Amino acid sequence: MHTPSPHSLRSRWHRALLLLCLAGLPLLNACTSPPDGVTVVSPFDVKRYAGQWFEIARLDHSFERGLSDVNAIYRLQADGSVAVVNRGFDAAKGEWKEAVGKALFTGDSNTASLKVSFFGPFYGGYHVIALDPDYRWAMVIGPNTGYLWILARDKQLPPGVREQLVAQAARLGVNTRELIWVEHRRSDG
Repeated sequence: MHTPSPHSLRSRWHRALLLLCLAGLPLLNACTSPPDGVTVVSPFDVKRYAGQWFEIARLDHSFERGLSDVNAIYRLQADGSVAVVNRGFDAAKGEWKEAVGKALFTGDSNTASLKVSFFGPFYGGYHVIALDPDYRWAMVIGPNTGYLWILARDKQLPPGVREQLVAQAARLGVNTRELIWVEHRRSDG
């Protein structure tokens, strides 16, 4: 019986790992690219986008489930990345939950297509698909139509904007009946 040498085993393991990584690249890219048929905002000015945004509506996901008073703060960093701090109130636990992450442009910084990570090397798509000319409200989609957020600088949208954004999301295939309209009642957040 032939026993492979440690070098031979390492070499096979490295090749298998390399093939696995190469095979996974399209999946990783799929997690950060916008859904097919979606147009991302361009031109985009990240300096104007920076600051605090209130979450007006979202589709349900475990990482935000049950949270009210959700807001996000975006800060441009010297290296061109964007620091992200998401915060929301968990009424069931009577406490604020906070997640700190990092966003990077997936291409040209004049195009509002970023990837965001709150969990180490794993990134998800963050694509601004609607933006007020004065940067007062925005709509963001993830890598597929199961991720959508409507954001505003104030805790409510101007009249008519809600209907306009919901109609745009529906045209893209988002199940807008599933949108959660976020309550903002707390003053301590």
